[in-house]
Amino acid sequence: MKRFLDRPLRTVPGRTDRVVVIGAGLAGLSAAMRLRGAGREVTVVDRVPGPGGRAGRVERAGYALDTGPSVFTAPEVVSDAFAALGARMEDTLTLTPLDTTYRAQFADGSHLDVHADRTAFAAEVEALCGPAEAAALLRYLDDLAELYELQLRTFIDRNLDSPLDLLGPELLQLVRRGGFRRLSHHVAGFFADDRLRRLFSFQALYAGVSPFRAIAAYAVIAQLDIGAGVWHPAGGIGAVPRAMAAAAAAAGVEFRYGTEVDRLETAGGRVTGVALAGGDLLPADAVVVTADAPHRLVPGLRGPRRPVYSPSCVALHLGVRAELPGQAHHTISFGESWQQVFDELTRDGRPMSDPSLLISMPSVTDRSLAPEGGQVLSVVAPTPNLDRRSGGNPDLDWNALTPRYRDELLTTLEARGWTGISDAIEVEELLDPRDWAAQGMVAGTPFALAHTFGQTGPFRPSTLPRSGPENVVLAGSSVQPGVGVPMVVISGRLAAERITGPVQA
Repeated sequence: MKRFLDRPLRTVPGRTDRVVVIGAGLAGLSAAMRLRGAGREVTVVDRVPGPGGRAGRVERAGYALDTGPSVFTAPEVVSDAFAALGARMEDTLTLTPLDTTYRAQFADGSHLDVHADRTAFAAEVEALCGPAEAAALLRYLDDLAELYELQLRTFIDRNLDSPLDLLGPELLQLVRRGGFRRLSHHVAGFFADDRLRRLFSFQALYAGVSPFRAIAAYAVIAQLDIGAGVWHPAGGIGAVPRAMAAAAAAAGVEFRYGTEVDRLETAGGRVTGVALAGGDLLPADAVVVTADAPHRLVPGLRGPRRPVYSPSCVALHLGVRAELPGQAHHTISFGESWQQVFDELTRDGRPMSDPSLLISMPSVTDRSLAPEGGQVLSVVAPTPNLDRRSGGNPDLDWNALTPRYRDELLTTLEARGWTGISDAIEVEELLDPRDWAAQGMVAGTPFALAHTFGQTGPFRPSTLPRSGPENVVLAGSSVQPGVGVPMVVISGRLAAERITGPVQA
């Protein structure tokens, strides 16, 4: 069925032979691979020494710690970027599917293993919650898959310039399915057990909103991990951008690492070159900017009018000389409190009093990440960001708070089953909102603009802005389609299509 209103894709006018991509994170790499595959001359510039962006890595004393994303989903979008170069992802990147995608650990002492196999998952739910909830699970997984396919075509996998781009049968279907009511109500309509309600609604926090405020359309975030599965890249998630950069370089993309961009040179409403801090000038027919706040770099570009940013986090990355037997690769450890902690986080501007945590221990799957007898862990605890308008708190004294928060996290881990961890730490990296801000992340959050209704789909900043130079294109977490590894990889493709035109399937 044709859409109600077919609108041609806006693209960069004029010559686009030479493209400079600012940022070697996943979005920039995705854009560079597609642009090079389309025959453009591409140079990628990044101020850090190597590829990855938010997907950082620390190697010390035999431990390899991923300091950015810890959950890898939708590998097909990365594979598609390799294919744009005529390359195969499988030739340079080994992915292991996780049989247990998550272990959900609840405050009452129970736990639930989420399996990629839906029959095994339903059996776990039946054993914990009863046959009625197991049947509800299967219905909900079907609903998630259908909702995801609907939104993929409507909101996610396409450039949007106007709300008019949404007019069509898909939007009507989304309305009929209740996609614009509250997520908490949507999930409660399927499940009676509060543990399952939490399991299928906590993902809204990835989008920067409370499940009690998020629209039901955000249920599809759960489809990417619980519904479709989770993978582990051999060598850690940092191996993904390294493999992408290697493929791009082999195809002729030039990389300039450890290089600061000083300014964009403009003439006649276009960027003509990218001036580097060292004095070099890179000629450019088009520029892809992946920064969190591109308006700080791009002359004449207007930033969001009233931006709302996602909560931030404290991330504790550890290398420990301990076996920690019986733990899962990924664990969602829920506190007893629920709605209260979201209010604390997004309204009151204070850390969660009874935190729910995401704990990843990838060395369970990949022994190359830790020495014999050791494990690597990442613990992510949501915190307020630094922007008062977004419900954050710029007045929190992180100098005093961070050491206490670190100790509280370790105490909580000990109490929730990671016994002996505090005395076994050999390597440690601790990041708080100040660190994210120092890396250029607005409001001190690595999760960028929140996915409020007014910052979703066509209301989120476009990959081709209407202000600023006509040949500047945007990619990354703060533009369409949004936050998360799959989304920023897709944003790189959408940005490239603003230069090359749409790719015919």
